[in-house]
Amino acid sequence: MSITQTAGAPPRAPRRPPSLRNLRTAAADPYPLYRTLREHFPLVYDEPFGAWLVSRHDDVRAALTDPRLAPVPSPADGRTPDHREALASALWGPALRALTAAVDRSAFVLARRLAGRESADLVAEFCDWLPTATALAALGIPYEETARVHRWCRAGLDHRGRHPELDAFLRPLVARRRAHPGGDLLSALCTAGDGGRPLSDEAVTHIAGTLLGAAGGTTARALASFLGNLLEHPRQVDVIRARPELAAGAWAESLRRDPPVHVVLRWATAPFGAVPAGATVACLLGAAGRDRARFADPDRYDAFRPDPAPLAYGFQPHGCSGALLAGLTAERGLRALLTTLPGLRRAPGAWAAPEGRFHRSPPALPVRLR
Repeated sequence: MSITQTAGAPPRAPRRPPSLRNLRTAAADPYPLYRTLREHFPLVYDEPFGAWLVSRHDDVRAALTDPRLAPVPSPADGRTPDHREALASALWGPALRALTAAVDRSAFVLARRLAGRESADLVAEFCDWLPTATALAALGIPYEETARVHRWCRAGLDHRGRHPELDAFLRPLVARRRAHPGGDLLSALCTAGDGGRPLSDEAVTHIAGTLLGAAGGTTARALASFLGNLLEHPRQVDVIRARPELAAGAWAESLRRDPPVHVVLRWATAPFGAVPAGATVACLLGAAGRDRARFADPDRYDAFRPDPAPLAYGFQPHGCSGALLAGLTAERGLRALLTTLPGLRRAPGAWAAPEGRFHRSPPALPVRLR
């Protein structure tokens, strides 16, 4: 039974058979479970997890775009306005140029710190730092503040996307940009409108904090998977080194094969096929990207796959702006590494497997630098 088969009165989808592992027990290696779900239980209720699981590519895409399946309400809903359009509009023009320059500058600073060494861990020394440094530079915040902002973001934002110390740090910066706007993203937000009215200081602070939080988490994980996938294929790296315009496709392929977020939850506001109103639906991005019905040899990483069609980022909150920031970070970060470290290659020996139940990425990327 497919979630897209909604005509008439479809039969109730099968519930989880006793022998099937559930999402909560498949953290170490979820791919065998994903394959079983796609082939035998494309729409199934997982009682321990408390959600209907959707695993096939076309079904996941349908679930993420159907208006009957809304983002799961959080405790902040109704109190924190949605400023996605304001953020998206602020990311064009001078702010986009500032963002691109910020990525380049931050990536080359981090890459040059590794130059001359024999080895490094790209997760700890590059991936964990570049997204935060990029977001700070784009917002016009001095580079020397990277360490403490990074610490706040790593500590985690609350259910409203806030951190008290980060908010206190951002508020005076917002006031200064109000008085003396420049060409950075924070200035663009201070002069942006939302529904015809300027954004409040609280809204600007919230947007900037959310952007920093996403950079320090999701984007860092996606960057680690991207570099890990590429370095496993030295010949593909050589091609991209010679033709850097191919990096965007290589990034999309990594998001397909190893998305940073494996599970996106939706809430049924109305009956949707076998899914009753009020139920939670778990859209399995990690399963959808490896659907053999959609992709040839889906477990293989191919930087030059003609149509990777990743579902990550585009269907997340702040998806457009998040995708823009993450894509620039990945493509410019890779260019900085390949330009600055011509001898870059993976270190001998087995790499640690990706970790995490719903957010997955390599915990370390040991590399040789010369």
